Amino acid sequence: MDVILVPLLHLIIKAIDLYMIVVIAAVIMSWLVSFGMVNTSNRIVYAIGDFIYRITEPAFRQLRNILPNLGGIDIAPIALMLILWAIQEVLARLILRIV
Repeated sequence: MDVILVPLLHLIIKAIDLYMIVVIAAVIMSWLVSFGMVNTSNRIVYAIGDFIYRITEPAFRQLRNILPNLGGIDIAPIALMLILWAIQEVLARLILRIV
């Protein structure tokens, strides 16, 4: 059983790593757009921003419903990163227990 389970858990951890990079990219992209450093009328920039938005917004929306409103400060990405980090730690400890 551990022959299948351990690589699967490693794959899930790597997928979470990749999603965390996308979350960081979403934060950076939102800063660049809000400060006017990136022009969203460019098709490539718009496509990248739209992809990042569609990937991250469902998780952010769920967290924004739970978290208190702090005005102009959005702490949903920070909360999401902490939750993803906690899930990774649980999976890593599960791998150590299996092996």
